[in-house]
Amino acid sequence: MSAASHRFDAVVAGGGLAGLAAARRLATAGLSVALLEKRDRLGGSSAMSGGWFALSGTPVQRRAGVEDSDDVFLADMIDTGGGDADEELLRALVARQTHAIEAIDRADAWTDELKVSAGMTVARAHLIRIRDLLAQLEREAVAAGAVLLRGHPVDGLVTERGRVSGVRSADAVFAADAGVVLATGGFSRSRELLRLFVPDQAAAMQYGGVGNTGDGLRMAWMLGAGLADIGHVSGTYGQHADASDDEHELLTANYLGGILVNARGERFADESESYKVLGSAVLGQPGRIAFQIFDARVRAQSRPGVPLSDMDRIEELGHLHSAPTIRALAQDLGLPGGALERTIDRYNDAVVGRRTDPFGRTGLVNGVGALRPVDAGPYYAYPAVTAMTSTFGGLRVAPDASVRRVDGSAIEGLSAAGEVVGGFHGASYMTGTALTKALVFGVEAADAIARG
Repeated sequence: MSAASHRFDAVVAGGGLAGLAAARRLATAGLSVALLEKRDRLGGSSAMSGGWFALSGTPVQRRAGVEDSDDVFLADMIDTGGGDADEELLRALVARQTHAIEAIDRADAWTDELKVSAGMTVARAHLIRIRDLLAQLEREAVAAGAVLLRGHPVDGLVTERGRVSGVRSADAVFAADAGVVLATGGFSRSRELLRLFVPDQAAAMQYGGVGNTGDGLRMAWMLGAGLADIGHVSGTYGQHADASDDEHELLTANYLGGILVNARGERFADESESYKVLGSAVLGQPGRIAFQIFDARVRAQSRPGVPLSDMDRIEELGHLHSAPTIRALAQDLGLPGGALERTIDRYNDAVVGRRTDPFGRTGLVNGVGALRPVDAGPYYAYPAVTAMTSTFGGLRVAPDASVRRVDGSAIEGLSAAGEVVGGFHGASYMTGTALTKALVFGVEAADAIARG
């Protein structure tokens, strides 16, 4: 081989949660493995996430008295996906979630934070210290002999006789005798791909991993890979327009009892819907913005340091508005005079049964949780937009993580895991399933390669 060539049993492209899980598993199985990360630091979208994992039957749930099961978890994912998700993948995810639980155990990354969130009928969203988890996987991978190379973008797949046999990175070839794992993330930072696949979502604020420009998807697509869920890709509602890449600022006060209004001071959706569904709805509103309006009772539910619920931090950032009355709040926000008051009055009437809610809202989140009037001052508002935090559509894979062509045949030597993969979410998204699938199928991709 030339001086610019390197040979390993396996190569992993991408150093987020899925990539680190795969590299660690391969190395501990005794295979030589190189992980190539595009950027100068590991973590990808996972490091920017809130750290929520969807898991069922955990000790955290049992301590909290939450009754959940694998069957309910599966049913919720199927329902959330509108029947469009690949049930084989969902069954595999539920069956193999122990991979995630064991990794979190090893990292001692659990917290006691547990809640009902988008797509759930019971409290299944577990807050995990994601940076601790990523750091532990990195330490374990290195200790087992994995070579982790930062600043090494993969720009092509090498094939021999129809089989993927390695990757190209700059002027070097990294040969992979047993197989390649694509864990390159999604395409939230590629305006080109967003316009191609979901033009109605292309106006969303770009967010997610800075390196998520669809590299792996393009490379596999060139080999005939099929795609899944691409048309369902949508932005997430709840982020301030001035949020930075280093600040996870998503807020879902609507899931705690708040409502959403547009720039006319009017409601426009059932606020208990998934923040993906709401994200699409907000893109159709004036100025592509919506205001989360809530009262002192909701404000008191702030959970400092807990993503999606940390109102204290948002207030520190200067992004939370407050006023003693609804009229004063409307004036502060520049909303039409009297409109917000009328909206709140009509909503409160619906909550107590004096009228029917025109948007059919029956619960706090996904139909779960008793509604309360917005009537306890002072009052608060959080102006938020739809952000393309991640893309939940991508390559078609089988339950063993092998990448499948359009005709269903396997691309030999190529597996994929994490955000680059589609098929798990269908029409919408359950909070926490992205991180769970990344870790679980990073492990599964590695196991498939180790099995040969």
